[in-house]
Amino acid sequence: MGSFIAFQMSAFRWSVLLMAAVTTTLLQILSNLANDYGDSINGADHAGRKGPVRAVQSGLIKASEMKVAMIILSILSLISGLILLFIALEDIYKFLLFLGIGVLAIIAAIAYTSGKNPYGYAGLGDISVFLFFGCVGVMGTFYLHTLTFDPTLWLPAASIGLLSTAVLNINNIRDIESDKAAGKLSIPVRIGKKAAQKYHWTLIISALLLLLAFIIIEQAYGALAFLFIAPTILRTGWAVGKFETPEKLDPYLKVMALSTLFCVLFFGIGWMIF
Repeated sequence: MGSFIAFQMSAFRWSVLLMAAVTTTLLQILSNLANDYGDSINGADHAGRKGPVRAVQSGLIKASEMKVAMIILSILSLISGLILLFIALEDIYKFLLFLGIGVLAIIAAIAYTSGKNPYGYAGLGDISVFLFFGCVGVMGTFYLHTLTFDPTLWLPAASIGLLSTAVLNINNIRDIESDKAAGKLSIPVRIGKKAAQKYHWTLIISALLLLLAFIIIEQAYGALAFLFIAPTILRTGWAVGKFETPEKLDPYLKVMALSTLFCVLFFGIGWMIF
């Protein structure tokens, strides 16, 4: 999203897009590995849990091996991020600022379910996802392309943050019973299943409205192509209210994640073409 908008501002750089994508992918993998490790160590992944097989809990990978993988991914994420900053920034103070943000992103990926006091177990995962997968990701990438900020960027950045949070919310609704048993106080555990379903509708509808607001302000009407994906996104709201067993919700976790990706692609490509 940040790169698409930078392209429209005539400040796009392929090297920034490439290294931002690599860094983001490495951080996502690190987050998944840390989540697998942390939930197994802290008890959220247990025999009664429903959903995809988890590597550490099932015994496919030893906890010590997963820790090594996390260290390797942390180092690779840092190296990739440093290359990105070397490419994009010349000012040492801006370099150090973004380096600090990158280190925070690595810590956030690991500390979600790992460590003595994982913040995901306190129900703070949604805030982290909104900030790092939305605001920091979109606005940070845009800045590395353009070296400027635009106040209207808060609209698409918040939109992507909300859609990313909706992905996590589906995951947490699916795991509500097993998380409750393990003492993992995710948002659905805290507010209950019915309220979590309404929360999901709030996330996805707000995200779509924010994108519409940005398009109207920027008069970027070609970006309305994202509306082709809107029904699929809205369908996940129906799914979280109708599923009978946790396993039935699993496919919609993938639907929500892929819909977020295609929402951005349709938005950006539509704006470029029309």
